[in-house]
Amino acid sequence: MILAGIEDEDKWLAEGIAGIQHNAFYMHRALDANNLRDALKCSALMLSELRTSKLSPHKYYDLYMRAFDELRKLEMFFKDESRHGVSIVDLYELVQHAGNILPRLYLLCTVGSVYIKSKEAPAKDALKDLVEMCRGVQNPIRGLFLRSYLAQVSRDKLPNLGSEYEGGEDTAMDAVEFVLQNFTEMNKLWVRMQHQGPVRIREKLEKERNELRDLVGKNLHVLSQIEGVNLEIYRDTVLPRVLEQIVNCKDELAQYYLMDCIIQVFPDEYHLQTLETLLGACPQLQPTVDIKTVLSRLMERLSNYAASSPDVLPEFLQVEAFAKLSSAIGKVIEAQVDMPIVGAVTLYVSLLTFTLHVHPERLDYVDQVLGACVKLLFGKPKLEEGRATKQIVALLSAPLEKYNDIVTALTLSNYPRVMDSLDDETNKTMAMVIIQSIMKNNTCISTADKIEVLFELLKGLIKGLDGTAADELDEEDFNEEQSSVARLIHMLYNDDSEEMLKIICTVRKHIMAGGPTRLPFTVPPLIFSALRLVRKLQAQDGNVVGEEEPATPKKIFQLLNETIEALSSVPSPELALRLYLQCAQAANDYDLEPVAYEFFTQAFILYEEEVVDSKAQVTAMHLIIGALQRMNVLGVENRDTLTHKATGYSAKLLKRPDQCRAVYACSHLFWVDEKDGIKDGERVLLCLKRALRIANAAQQMANAVSGTSGPVTLLVEILNKYLYFFEKGNPQVTSAAIQGLVELITNEMQSDSTTPDPASEAFFASTIRYIQFQKQKGGVVGEKFGPIKV
Repeated sequence: MILAGIEDEDKWLAEGIAGIQHNAFYMHRALDANNLRDALKCSALMLSELRTSKLSPHKYYDLYMRAFDELRKLEMFFKDESRHGVSIVDLYELVQHAGNILPRLYLLCTVGSVYIKSKEAPAKDALKDLVEMCRGVQNPIRGLFLRSYLAQVSRDKLPNLGSEYEGGEDTAMDAVEFVLQNFTEMNKLWVRMQHQGPVRIREKLEKERNELRDLVGKNLHVLSQIEGVNLEIYRDTVLPRVLEQIVNCKDELAQYYLMDCIIQVFPDEYHLQTLETLLGACPQLQPTVDIKTVLSRLMERLSNYAASSPDVLPEFLQVEAFAKLSSAIGKVIEAQVDMPIVGAVTLYVSLLTFTLHVHPERLDYVDQVLGACVKLLFGKPKLEEGRATKQIVALLSAPLEKYNDIVTALTLSNYPRVMDSLDDETNKTMAMVIIQSIMKNNTCISTADKIEVLFELLKGLIKGLDGTAADELDEEDFNEEQSSVARLIHMLYNDDSEEMLKIICTVRKHIMAGGPTRLPFTVPPLIFSALRLVRKLQAQDGNVVGEEEPATPKKIFQLLNETIEALSSVPSPELALRLYLQCAQAANDYDLEPVAYEFFTQAFILYEEEVVDSKAQVTAMHLIIGALQRMNVLGVENRDTLTHKATGYSAKLLKRPDQCRAVYACSHLFWVDEKDGIKDGERVLLCLKRALRIANAAQQMANAVSGTSGPVTLLVEILNKYLYFFEKGNPQVTSAAIQGLVELITNEMQSDSTTPDPASEAFFASTIRYIQFQKQKGGVVGEKFGPIKV
């Protein structure tokens, strides 16, 4: 059916074009013969083709343009009075006798154009006559194209200021009156189109109407181009008349399009000075009109106008633009009770954007917009609809992008209240936007009060899972979010020690509610921030003293101990153990032996009770040994206790190679190559001998299981430890012991039961070359290494 209708319409269009061409041919013959009567007769027959009602607006336009081209040629003939032998006045009267009204009016408009150009009568009188007579055609499509033709031929003949057709004092008003009258009649015809067919084709009619909207809108463009239309005429005549027509037509399509036309075609300064009138019409529009887009475009134009020159900013304050826009938006939302949330929020986004462009210094205006949004969302469930939440994110992001400073946003009391209206997922998205803004602008947030407000905004990222199962979270996204929080914590700093301690306590209060999945990300940066404060206090060289002083190292270490203890119960024992060792090192630097010893104690307890994986135990033991080696604050008794624990646990690791390496690492606990460092050569040798026994046992076990003793890597590693302590001057490590170990390794490598291993052989060969190099040095070193035969 649709295809058949299109084919019929194409056929009717072809027939109409053929009729125009046929009659135009005879019209041209009559024109060439200067036969006015036949020319008018043929032109009337040609224009009769425009009387059809069978074509859609798109097809009718094609037909109209064919007739329009011919009418331009006819107009040229009418201008040459010597050819047709009739005065223009008589010609104006003559064409009014055409049989059908539509051809008659087209001819009348054509002759009227020539009549005005002849200046034999005032332009305003001819235009008034023409615009009145065009009322004779009330068919919407035919009437619209007829009036469009009238507007086209009269556009350069309006009695405008400075025009050759200028009249008296009110000449600009005469031009305005003509265009307004034509606009009013065209709008009525356009609106009437929706009632020209049955309800079932309403959608088709609306589409056709949409195709014709520019015919109506061009009148407003003409109005904006009239030279004499100043602000006074626009304010007192043009805008009220146009708005009256828009409001009274009660048509959704017409109201939306024409409001948009007003905003687009008239100057920005006119909009600013007539803001109250323009905005006053908005609540009177139909509830279905997309008023949010209209107002958004208005505010965008005003924002651009404000940005064009600083000189215009006082005008915005003078007319109270913000107050009027804010009030109008509130009235529109109140009037359009069915407006979706996303539409209302979009209006506030546009208002906020306008405010940030025009009044960036007025934070009270910004907060007022956010407050209006809070009022809008009050009592409603949290937003989950995608477009609405996207607009809220845009609303909250706007101040961040404008000020490039989250500190400014933190002063807005309604900012967190708007965030509370978001669902959990969007809340997290907005929290990430805030963190990214801080990172991008390297913002320093240096007071505990501001951090309290900030972390309230970020609670979507740092609070517990709120019943969401851990396996429902996207691991990659979650890790990225928590890593961002961790980076943020590193950026929180204040040079004042007391305030920094308050910051640490504030952050701790918030992150401790993060639950077991978040603490491993957020606790470490907090610990290192606190350790940074400890080292700063140490650098002050005793300026901050006394138990009454809040920011004391003891108080900070107590806080650290409680924080890590919470982490160890998550459980995340390996991480907690590392942090205990870091704190022990800081306590050592501050000469707080009891504190350092307590942190080591906690680390050993974690090792004993929580670290169960064999690989994790090996890593943990080497960390403990490394940290313990650097301790110089420990007394003899405490150090002995801890080293005894370390060597004991080293020998109890699951795998023999791991035991061996941990035990020979313990040898460094008894020989610290520093001034006043411990140097117990005997216990060093005991560790090395014990490691050697474990290595031999490992080879024997390998031989019993697989028939081969495995590589000699462990023996070569022990040899290197012997060489290290031999060079450091440990009297218990002799050249004879090294000689014996070299021979042992050589024999083992030559044994048939030993598994060939290129890496071990290369390692041993490198060690032998080192010994030879030392022997060749000569002097004390050469003499020392001389007895070793390799």
